Amino acid sequence: MDTSRLLRTTGTVIAAAGLLLSGCTSGGLGDPGAAALSPSESGASSAQPSPDAAALRPYYAQKLTWRDCGVPGFQCSTMKAPLDYANPGSGQDVEIAVSRRTAAGPGKRLGSLVVNPGGPGGSGIGYLQAYAGIGYPAAVRARYDMVSFDPRGVERSSPVECLGGPAMDKYTQVDQTPDDPAERAKLVAAFKEFAQACEAKSGRVLPHVSTVDAARDMDLLRGVLGDEKLHYVGASYGTMLGATYADLFPDRVGRLVLDGAMDPSRPALEMNRDQTEGFETAFTSFAKDCAKQPDCPLGKGDPDAVADRLKELFRKLDAQPVATGDPNRPLGEALAATGVIAALYDEAAWPQLREALSSAMNGDGSGLLSLSDSYYEREADGTYANLMSANAAVNCIDQPAAFSGPEAVDRALPSFEKASPVFGAGLAWAALNCTYWPVKATGKARELTAKGAAPIVVVGTTRDPATPYKWAQALAGQLESGTLLTYDGDGHTAYGRGSECIDTAINRYLLEGKPPQDGKKC
Repeated sequence: MDTSRLLRTTGTVIAAAGLLLSGCTSGGLGDPGAAALSPSESGASSAQPSPDAAALRPYYAQKLTWRDCGVPGFQCSTMKAPLDYANPGSGQDVEIAVSRRTAAGPGKRLGSLVVNPGGPGGSGIGYLQAYAGIGYPAAVRARYDMVSFDPRGVERSSPVECLGGPAMDKYTQVDQTPDDPAERAKLVAAFKEFAQACEAKSGRVLPHVSTVDAARDMDLLRGVLGDEKLHYVGASYGTMLGATYADLFPDRVGRLVLDGAMDPSRPALEMNRDQTEGFETAFTSFAKDCAKQPDCPLGKGDPDAVADRLKELFRKLDAQPVATGDPNRPLGEALAATGVIAALYDEAAWPQLREALSSAMNGDGSGLLSLSDSYYEREADGTYANLMSANAAVNCIDQPAAFSGPEAVDRALPSFEKASPVFGAGLAWAALNCTYWPVKATGKARELTAKGAAPIVVVGTTRDPATPYKWAQALAGQLESGTLLTYDGDGHTAYGRGSECIDTAINRYLLEGKPPQDGKKC
């Protein structure tokens, strides 16, 4: 099984994690419409008219020059966007990488379908070329140009850069469940070092990589593609991006699918705790299944007993890491927990997780290390994609930090450990990363209503580990035109993951514009 592809194409959310992943206008086609929000305005419920709208017109008037990508069937281009939407006439730009696969027919072309895999920090282009552009239903690909982009700060689009490969290797191994003052100090120092590296290498873009900025880029992309409305499928964090777009530009909403939804009204602390609970729910599903399998390394019994055995493994690895084949990266508790969490995103990875856990219990940590590497997008040559760097940059500017310092984590630990006896402590400490971020948050938790938008389909999976089902319920309730589609199942996101009921409902919406009945369950 290619776990790297599996984890990258099911939509990733990393919430506000640290060491773990985590406008109303009536303008027409190509019109910049509601212009940029200043940082102080980014928490408002909708964009306000801007005196700088005229300065945005040249951006909407640009023509994309398409070229071969080196990937059969796909074309690539580069779009310019203002670095600072509050000052679009400054002459400072960012380059946004774009890719497409044109509609092949049969049937009338419906326009562009923009897709985003989540993160924040996931490469839309990688997702398009490896999955969506070839794996979405043939009927959808026949009628739409399949399009994606790397959001600003991500991979090919003015990427946020922080630690190099060897330093990232050390960062991912830092103990996330500190047992004494020395370990706490080491964890805090790691967060500070990471933040300082980001500022040193990417200080120009760090203040301008918010979800609001990316949503405005998405409207710019809609304009230069020549589409009157935005048709969009966003997974995981991509639902936050899509909902933000809809709230800014409700009159430009076409057919929007928000799969594995996030709740924009949840502050960072609550979001991290909710996600912790989600991973516990997913682990319970895994534990129940594992106990039925002859190769379950965690033994038989109820999920609590299985969880106790996993916690015992983590304790042993914390005290004495095991070999992985890489002398610089033994498997300690931090990498092991990340590997387990990675596999919980998709039940198809459960057999591999059982095998990796069994190996780790017998002194070979290479299997869990491989899962952890997939999560962090570490390549075999020791380099990392910028997923973790971009993830922190977006999360830490979108909302104020979850914690003011280690003492605040101490106070919250009981609630996190109640949410997940297995992962609670590690996920609580991971949320400390934004505390030391060099750029002040410009956004805040708030409801997104997208008043006046066309129907928007919000999809939730009942045992989703990364985006708990209650988030989908909340977002569908906030959006004035939201309609909730529920998948009763496991794994992260639902579209294209084997449910004929889900796929049929979404395909009909994308192809015919008919949303499923609100509350439909599959």
